Amino acid sequence: MTSSPAHDDALAKRFEELRPHLRAVAYRMLGSLAEAEDAVQETWLRLSRSDPAEIDNLPGWLTTVVGRICLDMLRSRTSRREEPLEARPVEPVPGAPSDDAARAPAPEEEVLLADSVGAAMLVVLDRLTPAERLAFVLHDLFAVPFEDIALITERTPASARQLASRARRRVRGAETGPQPDLTRRHHIVSAFLNAARSGDFEALLEVLDPDVVARTDNGMAGALSAIHGAALVARQAATFAQFDQSAQLALVNGGVGVVARFDGGFRVMLFTIPDTRITQVSVVTTPPALANLTIHVP
Repeated sequence: MTSSPAHDDALAKRFEELRPHLRAVAYRMLGSLAEAEDAVQETWLRLSRSDPAEIDNLPGWLTTVVGRICLDMLRSRTSRREEPLEARPVEPVPGAPSDDAARAPAPEEEVLLADSVGAAMLVVLDRLTPAERLAFVLHDLFAVPFEDIALITERTPASARQLASRARRRVRGAETGPQPDLTRRHHIVSAFLNAARSGDFEALLEVLDPDVVARTDNGMAGALSAIHGAALVARQAATFAQFDQSAQLALVNGGVGVVARFDGGFRVMLFTIPDTRITQVSVVTTPPALANLTIHVP
């Protein structure tokens, strides 16, 4: 198949118009912006190898393809544990826009996309099987017909409908059950991180319990150092230069935490927030301790 440069440019332009939609689908499927962008780029690669003349409904075709790619990624994730701390680089695709700024979501886009889903929803979706998650996301969130979902999951439309129904019950059950208030904790940890980055002592005191305890492992197995009291913890937090640029919110063992690069490795901050203030901060740095954490970086 051959095509003119003008035709290729028009196809690339149309794909870029649909990229935000595809990224939104992939993010809700995968819960990771880096993986979502990988899935979108793979979708472009498959489109570039296809004959556009044979595609009657380009948005529908692309949604189906990105859904199938995400399903494969979810199945791979369940069959082998992946370390999500390192974002995989997105390889340039021939014919796709080569400007990294054009391919990658801007920081404000990432915030809007992540906030539109919410940490609580990501936790709930992670409890679904890959097929359930695909059926629920595509049908309930993006109105994809069950006939198309059936093709992706290699099931009948009736079976795809059952997948979505089962997922819907599990999502509703999780939402009404005694789940931690992740949205509230997300706001509190965000306030802590922003205050630590800016060195705002007073703002740190607002989110710290007066009797807060901060513990840090010191590189020796089982050895911890601790400081007590909001004033001391706030002063310590205000000097966390390593959490300035690299730090980002993450889901850690189902709760809201902070992950940051530090000294060639990673540091993870865990928070205990029983009500409106942080009562405990734990900083994890040693590889054995980090290996025991389930970390998901959006």
